[in-house]
Amino acid sequence: MEDFNFETNAIRTQTERSQHQEHSTPLYLTSSFVFEDAEEMRASFAEEKDRNLYSRFTNPNTSEFVDKIVAMEGAEAEYAFATGMSAIFSTFAALLNAGNHVVSCRSVFGSTHSMFTKFLPKWNIETSYFKVDEVDLVESLIQENTKILYIETPTNPAVDILDLAVLGALAKKHGLIFIVDNCFATPYLQKPIDFGADLVIHSATKLIDGQGRVLGGVTVGNKELMREIYLFARNTGPAMSPFNAWVLSKSLETLAVRVEKHCENTLIVAEFLEQEPSIQLVKYPFLKSHPQYDVAKKQMKLGGNVVAFELKGGISAGRTFLNKIKMCSLSANLGDTRTIVTHPASTTHGRLSEEHRLEVGITDGLVRVSVGLENVNDIINDLKQALEDV
Repeated sequence: MEDFNFETNAIRTQTERSQHQEHSTPLYLTSSFVFEDAEEMRASFAEEKDRNLYSRFTNPNTSEFVDKIVAMEGAEAEYAFATGMSAIFSTFAALLNAGNHVVSCRSVFGSTHSMFTKFLPKWNIETSYFKVDEVDLVESLIQENTKILYIETPTNPAVDILDLAVLGALAKKHGLIFIVDNCFATPYLQKPIDFGADLVIHSATKLIDGQGRVLGGVTVGNKELMREIYLFARNTGPAMSPFNAWVLSKSLETLAVRVEKHCENTLIVAEFLEQEPSIQLVKYPFLKSHPQYDVAKKQMKLGGNVVAFELKGGISAGRTFLNKIKMCSLSANLGDTRTIVTHPASTTHGRLSEEHRLEVGITDGLVRVSVGLENVNDIINDLKQALEDV
């Protein structure tokens, strides 16, 4: 593939055309692939030939999808998974051994936190956490058996920003594998590998799909590390389906224009929310009031499509606000064309103790809005009427 720009790579990276000379890549709904003779079959399974064997390993549709992500992220190798969480778990399971240690930011997706606290300890793998404002303490958490430094940025749901360059340098100094969940930013807004990340993970279910249709995940990065992840996934089976890969590859063709509009809408919504009297705090990476604004401007192209704000009335105000929403959707997803509103303290994080929620920035009145592609005035009007008398 020629050295095209981002948008062109997203559109022009395609599988080789068949004898039918199709303009758009077809679906390859096949579980397996055939061989010309016994020798070709032997050589293929011995990995002496680079070809499709079985769709749990590779498939033309998944290959096209991940080839695009590799080009977008500036990575060396890749693997596509059934979901974002299967990408995260498989990445850790492939690279960690019993007795290893992980250092992670405390502000991570809820299921990732459960993996660290409930499942990895079964194999004698422990995790030490640092808060988003404690980056200067990370080095003190590193032990002799520490193998991975893991973060999300922006974080979910409080959209905090972590300095990729600082953490990348720290990981390199101590020989750690630096892994970044880049889901909120997408490769269009942020390229963690440029700041020292070894591996980048996406839940493709979110902005990469962009329309709430399919599940998917992907890990890309260092070739040697990805080899270990590929071998683990090949034998344990968390592969992405060809259909989902076909959908997601098509979605990438419009990623740039969609994300640009998402960000444009979200900044306008964030500026509106800052003026609302019932709100005491608004967090959006490209608002100057954001505590990590300078870091966000350094490592992100635009601010993303998620804004978080805190209602003065706590949990009851959050529930009242959700009940008054008319147009926007109440859902736990994000990155959709449709604007989605979530009140984490009473829904997605409702089972956590107040102490734990506060540690990850989830206050009682915190509301997360994934701003969609509707007319921004309609989004604002719905939020405005829902905020009245809250």
